[in-house]
This record gives sequence, structure tokens and C-alpha cells, in this order.
Amino acid sequence: MPATMSAASAAAPGPTALCRDCDAALAAAAARCPSCGSPRVVAHPELGTLAIAHIDCDAFYASIEKRDDPALASKPVIVGGGRRGVVSAACYVARQYGVRSAMPMFKALAACPGAVVLKPDMAKYAREGRRIRLLMEATTPLVEPVSIDEAYLDLTGTQALHGGPPALTLARLARRIEAEVGVTVSIGLAPNKFLAKVASDLDKPRGFAVLGAAEAKAFLAPRPVGFLHGVGPASAKRLSAAGIRTCADLQAADPAALARIVGSFGFTLHERAFGRDDRAVDPGDGAKSVSAETTFDVDISDRDEMAAQLWPLCERVARRMKRARLAGSVATLKLKGTDFAILTRSRTLDSPTQLAQALYDATVPLLDAVLADGPRRRWRLVGVGLSGLAGEAERAAERAADLFAGSTGPGAARTEKVERAIDAVREKLGDQAIFKGRSLRARRAH
Repeated sequence: MPATMSAASAAAPGPTALCRDCDAALAAAAARCPSCGSPRVVAHPELGTLAIAHIDCDAFYASIEKRDDPALASKPVIVGGGRRGVVSAACYVARQYGVRSAMPMFKALAACPGAVVLKPDMAKYAREGRRIRLLMEATTPLVEPVSIDEAYLDLTGTQALHGGPPALTLARLARRIEAEVGVTVSIGLAPNKFLAKVASDLDKPRGFAVLGAAEAKAFLAPRPVGFLHGVGPASAKRLSAAGIRTCADLQAADPAALARIVGSFGFTLHERAFGRDDRAVDPGDGAKSVSAETTFDVDISDRDEMAAQLWPLCERVARRMKRARLAGSVATLKLKGTDFAILTRSRTLDSPTQLAQALYDATVPLLDAVLADGPRRRWRLVGVGLSGLAGEAERAAERAADLFAGSTGPGAARTEKVERAIDAVREKLGDQAIFKGRSLRARRAH
């Protein structure tokens, strides 16, 4: 008879099958749980011993919008920019029409003309992402964020704490996220990060897939080399020219020969083809950069018009930096041409900043240098960002006198005071309550 797992069984290797709805431990795989009748049974010979997981929210942005508007429940929903933008997320109904993330919006609407298109609400998505992250961190301190809606977890040694093996803990976590946040997740459980990520893509949405070390080589062998993360079209083309088209080909290849084709990455590819990955789950220090970008409704090339677009983006980045109590020491400009080619330029600042003015002052010269280099081009997207991040406390000890001033000049303190006063007004009265004159042109453009 199935039994709910308890702390008494925590030290044991664990079951090879469990019900994701009632926690029943099963002796073998079953089409339905004998205890509750649920078809959500996960089974695998290594189920009771694996501890590395990848959790990915299902169509996160679209799921949040459907949660907040039940009338959208059965409709195809696309979250993204205007007709000149791209798809940020598509619900699973829209995906049945062929809509995918990063697809140009005009193609998405051609494939699914009846879709409900919603503009992204990044503040809301970030807020809900933080709620999910807190639930993960309450499960294990070893959480490595990948993006706003996915992360790796290492649950090694948590059996006694949670009263069962990691597989059980993950099933409970998925149910808790669904109940408290209102979105579903898909889980991949494996012996390492690479295989966990592969597994989480195998059973979507609301899935739970397990991929063990013993089966990894055979599972990967028939997959094309492009299946492996990091192998882009150019690398795949070079490998194909050498007769290497599948993971089985990679498995049979000499690592040194692979390195001659794709550089040192060839050694990593050889390991991944066997399902091997010795990277640890690393909580790190959180975000590595903060950025904002906008896609124009009409391609532009005028320097003043593009510079005007930078300012509101700098304000968005600065607002997020201040709320996160971070400062950045590297400013970056991003441009995308009409051919979709992306160009980036960066500059290391004299001192770390979280001010919009400092970011603007750093990126405008980068923009001028790009526009002055070569023939006149038209652009469809511009973005700015700050990286080289550190917390306020860390920087305070190093630069107590001019923390976050953006420069060391005599007007730096005044610039910071004015910007923070504007922030205070907006916090009380909204983003439209006050803005600088340089914002007017960008506002008219939209």
C-alpha cells in the first residue's frame, strides 16, 4: 500500500516512484496513484538519490497575466512590444499556433491573428519572481538564479530537514508555488546542472522529468550538436564541416580535435555529450547587470532623436539600481540595426554609480562614437545598462565621500540631490508627475 514519505525514511535511498499530488511513495511506476488516483506520478530508478534540480516557470509573463485576468484563461496571450517589437512570452495556447519567444511580433500575429497582445509589466513580473525565489531559498540556500523565472537548486543533504528525498521536496515546492503565487513550474531533476536543464525541457508545462547519469550517454547520442547549450549556428556549421553532426559524433571525437575546431569550448562539448558537468550550483551575488531597452515603432538614425531615447532608459535603470541598493561601475550601450545585428559598446566609470545622469553622460559619447564610425545606419532598438555591480554597504567603505555621485566633479553632490528629489516625488505621485525637459522628445516619439 502506498505511504506518505516521512522523516523516518529520510535516511533510506528513497522510492523509485512518487505521486506529485499526495506524496505517496510507490514501489514502481504506475499510470495512476493507487492512493489518490492522480496521473501525476513520476518514476525513475535514481529518483530517491538525485539532488540537482532546474526549475522553470511555465510561460511566466503570460501566466501572470492570465492569473490576474481570468477572462484570458482559454485565450491565446502574447506578451510583447508593439508591431515592431518581439514576443517576450507566449502562453501555451498561443504556442499551438507556432508563436515562440523572441519571434518578431508581426510574424506572431500572422500566425495567431486572434491573440490578445499585452505590454510587459516588468515591475509586476519581477515582484512575482522574487516571491518564487524566496520559496526556493526557504527550501535550500543553494539557489542559483538564471533569470527572473528560472533557477538551479542543490538539495544535497536536505532529506532530514524536509522529511524525504529531494524529489519529494521539489514536488511539494511546485505545489506551494502554484498555490501561493498562482503559476505553474516545470522541474528537471538530475545528477548535475546540465542534465537538470535538459530534463526540465522534456515535460512542459507543469512537468517533472528525471534524467539519470546511467542513461545520459544513450539519451544524448542521437541529438544534434545544436541541442547542447553554447553551440550556435556558426559552431554547428564548423562542426558539421568536420563530420560532427550529433552528440554521438562528439562522443566519438578526440577532445583535442574538437578544440581545434571550436577552441577550448571543444573540451566542454565533449564532456556535455556524455552528460558530464562538474559545475556547482552557485548562489553568487545575485544580478550581474541591470539594463533597459526600447524597440522603435519606426527605424531611426537621427542622433538627437536617439540621444533623447537614452534618457528615459537611463532613468529606468537608475530606479531599479536604487531599489536594489546597488551601484555599477561599467556603463553599456546596446544598439540593434535593421538587419537585427546587435552592437554593444561599454565604458568603465571613474566611480560606481546608480544615477541616471551618470549613466546618460557615459552612454551618449558611446552613441556619438558609433554614429560617427562608418556610413549612416538606421536602428530599430537602443538599450543601456550598468554592470560590475556591488552593494551600497560594500562601496561605502571604499568611497564614503562620494558614494554613487556618478563623478567626482563639484556638481556631483547636487546632481544626486536633484535626482533623489525627483525619485521621491515620483514615489508619491507616480512616474508622470515630474520629468526633465530632455524626456519630451522621447515621449513624443512614443
